[in-house]
Amino acid sequence: MSTSGSTGEPNGELEALRARIAALEAEAEAAKARPPRHRLRSFFAALLIVLGCVLAPLGIVAAWTADEVGDTDRYVATVAPLASDPDVQAAVANRVTGAVMEHIDLNFILEGVAPEQRPLLQKALGRLGDSLESAVQSFVHEKAQEIVASDAFETVWTDANRAIHTSVVRALTGSGEGAVEIKNDTVTLDLAPVIERVKQRLIDSGLTVAEKIPEVHTDFTVLKSDDIGKVKTGFRLLQLMGLWLPVIAVLLAAAGVLLSAHRRRSLIAAALGFAFAAIVLGVGLTVFRTVYLNALPDTVSQAAAGSVYDAMIRLLRTTIRMVVVLGVVLALAAWLSGPGKWATTVREMWHSGIAATRAAADRVGLRTGPVGPFVRRYRTWITWILVVAAVLVYVLWDHPTGWVVVGLALVLLFLLAVAEFLAAEESAPGAGPEAGPGPGAGPGAGPEPAPEPEQSLK
Repeated sequence: MSTSGSTGEPNGELEALRARIAALEAEAEAAKARPPRHRLRSFFAALLIVLGCVLAPLGIVAAWTADEVGDTDRYVATVAPLASDPDVQAAVANRVTGAVMEHIDLNFILEGVAPEQRPLLQKALGRLGDSLESAVQSFVHEKAQEIVASDAFETVWTDANRAIHTSVVRALTGSGEGAVEIKNDTVTLDLAPVIERVKQRLIDSGLTVAEKIPEVHTDFTVLKSDDIGKVKTGFRLLQLMGLWLPVIAVLLAAAGVLLSAHRRRSLIAAALGFAFAAIVLGVGLTVFRTVYLNALPDTVSQAAAGSVYDAMIRLLRTTIRMVVVLGVVLALAAWLSGPGKWATTVREMWHSGIAATRAAADRVGLRTGPVGPFVRRYRTWITWILVVAAVLVYVLWDHPTGWVVVGLALVLLFLLAVAEFLAAEESAPGAGPEAGPGPGAGPGAGPEPAPEPEQSLK
């Protein structure tokens, strides 16, 4: 009887295994019978995600255009530190020196001064060298350097850039009139307000001959291109779409994820796609910087132009880094919540660490009281509340950076760990390994009580 029973048991297991294989084959055949609909759904899901990723860089640029270029206050705050940049100071000093020297009559300097005062003038000018013109130019440049290196120049720089930015926006958007005009596919800027302010500072510094300088209107070429009309149209479009284009890109990707049959994989792909698109935009800005500087005429200081370019796109680069970090964090979160082998291992290590911490707290007598059962009962709601709170903080944060995203992710992980710690079941008092079985301990009285030596021998 025992032999037949032992042979019958393996046969039963074999039959069960065959039945399971047949069921799996039937499921596979049923899946093959539904490919057209599944493939069409996957195609549209992938198309929406790709469209969202393609629009992501445009959305970043549009948001920067509406926020940075279209906002005078933010623009002034961005370029204000340039007043202390050595390259910018040198370029401004050279430009001011050239403008002043064009309107100084060197003969008038000596002829308009009484003979007894000429020695004082010559002493003020310093060593004349080979020519009076070079001496005066050196003197003017020295004073200009002193002015642009002083704190007073910051005010001049800020006021001038505020007026310049307002005019540039008007020129590019076609709204109103200002110091900037677009003629013959060229954006020209009248620097008369800047020259007038610097001239007054030169007079205050002792260069009284600057009083004879008339009002100077200098046309400075900001942009020259055969496609300036397209630039104007594109700027206006980006300014109008600045608030909506990023939202549209995110909604398209979200719709693709919801439509997909494998939502977790699609979420990972969308998040990494957004991060990759932002990286491509960052690389494009770096390449364009080199092309832009190489295309400048020789009369423009490349060092100063590079400093201005970097300052203008600083917020744009910050946004790019933030999108990259956010995409990686979302992809990592989606992967860790999946059924993969390594993701499961990481979650097990997470739970084991929290369980070990809770066991150590129980051994030292730490109790959660009524908080533990409350968290245990509403743990799902608490988890979602923490996630929604993290999202709201991110959305309401004024220009979040990559570090803000990392900080929010770490704070959320910490709060989730605290919630799991509080939701864990408490051990019975004195049930630790050092306590041993208490009075009346029996089977099931505690978590694996240590047996007595006599019981072990039995």
